[in-house]
Amino acid sequence: MTVRSQSSWFFERSFSSNVEAVFAIYGSPEATQHLSFESRSHTGADSIVARSMASAKTTPRTEYALAATGRRTRELIGLGRLATDPRQQRAATFGFALRPDHWGLGYGLETVRLLLGFGFDDLGLHRKWGARSPLNEASAKTMAAAGITEGGTIREHVHKGGQWRDSVVRAILEREWAPEPEPRR
Repeated sequence: MTVRSQSSWFFERSFSSNVEAVFAIYGSPEATQHLSFESRSHTGADSIVARSMASAKTTPRTEYALAATGRRTRELIGLGRLATDPRQQRAATFGFALRPDHWGLGYGLETVRLLLGFGFDDLGLHRKWGARSPLNEASAKTMAAAGITEGGTIREHVHKGGQWRDSVVRAILEREWAPEPEPRR
């Protein structure tokens, strides 16, 4: 599967040959500081790749792992995940992470918008939601810019680094989704 945007390409096949690139994201303490898990070892990154590739072959499919690539280099610089839940009607959770050297360049917003478009336009979802660390202001700004509304706080939701941490929940409904118009050629 390939999902395209004007400047980046998001595709699953890139996972199979990019364990090092996945490790550069999920193995980085800086990149994972606000995520719900500790940075991963190289073996952990390999497991993420294997799980993502296996999930692409399951029926019915409940998880989609997408790789974000650089605008010019096409190297893997970020990851996005969308997971449906059979206990929630037409709903899914999503998350994203970027290599720190690509923060502040618009890739986060582009990744989130592509995940939203894929969920609403291709999968026919009604609601998508994500949770973030209360300290992750960049994620808050990115999600707000994508039209995702803050809905509340899950108290002591994540146990990381020996401490409990809250999560701020944001959600968007299908009727609130406004895809960006296609660029003129």
